[in-house]
Amino acid sequence: MIDRNEPIHVVGAGLAGCEAAWTLAQAGLAVTLYEMKPQQYTPAHHYQGFAELICSNSLKAARIGSAAGMLKEEMRILGSLTMKAAQQTAVSAGGALAVDRERFSDYITEKIVSHPKITVVHRRVDEIPQGRTIIASGPLTEGHLAQSIRDLCGTQYLSFFDAAAPIVTFESLDRDKVFFAARYGRGEADYINCPMDKEQYERFYEALIHAQSAELHEFEKQEFKVYEGCMPVEVMAKRGADTLRYGPLKPVGLTDPHTGRRPWAVVQLRSENKEGTLYNLVGFQTNLRFPEQKRVFSLIPGLEQAEFVRYGVMHRNTFLNSPKLLTSAFCMKQNPNLYFAGQMTGVEGYTESAASGILAAKNMVRSIQGKSPLLLPADCMLGALSRYISDETVADFQPMGANMGILPPLPERVKDKTVRYEKIAQRGLESLKQYLQQAE
Repeated sequence: MIDRNEPIHVVGAGLAGCEAAWTLAQAGLAVTLYEMKPQQYTPAHHYQGFAELICSNSLKAARIGSAAGMLKEEMRILGSLTMKAAQQTAVSAGGALAVDRERFSDYITEKIVSHPKITVVHRRVDEIPQGRTIIASGPLTEGHLAQSIRDLCGTQYLSFFDAAAPIVTFESLDRDKVFFAARYGRGEADYINCPMDKEQYERFYEALIHAQSAELHEFEKQEFKVYEGCMPVEVMAKRGADTLRYGPLKPVGLTDPHTGRRPWAVVQLRSENKEGTLYNLVGFQTNLRFPEQKRVFSLIPGLEQAEFVRYGVMHRNTFLNSPKLLTSAFCMKQNPNLYFAGQMTGVEGYTESAASGILAAKNMVRSIQGKSPLLLPADCMLGALSRYISDETVADFQPMGANMGILPPLPERVKDKTVRYEKIAQRGLESLKQYLQQAE
């Protein structure tokens, strides 16, 4: 049995790293958590606190009868720090769970730094630490640590890109042109909607597809991949004139109160903070140059005079070919003392990343206790995700977020999708609870 007082190394204080450190510490184990901020920042990080949210402030759908909502409930069952933080810092977002970014980060940071079992070391880690370690350095891992992981994994190391959406001030919006509403009237009318007629949409579309993107480095051009779930809006637009109208700009379920009709297209804005002073453009992750963003996005009705407090950015992400490298416990197949967690394992999304940190840490605890790792049921979301990232039959491994498609179907046919998803979620949650009771 390994000495319980020997600190476990956790590299990275993002969502996955914080969940891992918290889970280990709550189990009574000493943890050394390494975080390079504020000494050094990645191109996408700006806030000094832990668990910084970059792409969006939304943790997706809140209802349990959805993939995202189901996963969040599983995380609550598993004692998630992320869910506690989200509950305390939530902002209005209709049927979604969105948070005030800074308050969310501050909450998690305070919980981590004040925990008696966690020692925080603010420095960059260049080599994989010796001893029991969880690498949760994130998809922007670079430099010596990235090389150390490459050396460990050989050629089983991949890269992709994602992008963040711009943020504008509420007071700069033209309130005579926009309106508050939730799609189909579901939930609170928390989204700001910018309606477009056909002419306005076509003018915006032409400007968007011909706008100038930020220059990529030569190595980026060679390795360029775009994950579908965070695709730059200009890349999506180039797939066809109506692609955006059937995607992030779909007008279904919305009626413009100024005309009494459904718009041709709608751009939605979601609150960034409790005060409602900042809003992000939903689905507008972008790699356009900053002046181009100002020019093109100002063509959106209501945003003609918009003040952009942050422009969209695109950054390089990396992930492992996990089916070749990791078990469903998020442990290296060739090194039982080394675990990975977060988006670099191929789970895609905030909650998915955080959940992987919980599971990796719980399995390390069990390893120290001499217990077999948790193999969560295939019909719960985290169980399905952990099996996906470790499934050696997956030929072309790509990141995967929570979705109902990775869960086994119900034995009976249920036509109504809402009812079907609710049943699938309840089945998975009960299965998880029973499994955890038996595993203790």
